Amino acid sequence: MKMLLAICVLLAITLACDGNPSSSQGKSESLPIQKVTIEKEKIQKEEHLPPEVKIKLKRDGKDNYSWELSGSDVNEVLKINEKLRKQLGGEHK
Repeated sequence: MKMLLAICVLLAITLACDGNPSSSQGKSESLPIQKVTIEKEKIQKEEHLPPEVKIKLKRDGKDNYSWELSGSDVNEVLKINEKLRKQLGGEHK
């Protein structure tokens, strides 16, 4: 009789423990909100990318450098041109 009562108690505890606690349900609901927030932050960061500048770098036989720059933002092209002049000391086309 005691054995049957012990088995019933263990079975009741096991069934009660198998269910998800209410605190974890609240956490699972908040996680998707955080994911949405992270996705919005990624989208906002991607919008602030600098304009693209393409560089064709050339070197002649005397180790002199020349380059051609193209891009949509004139200020960025001029900035990169000045940086190349300082680093390479060459002339641009």
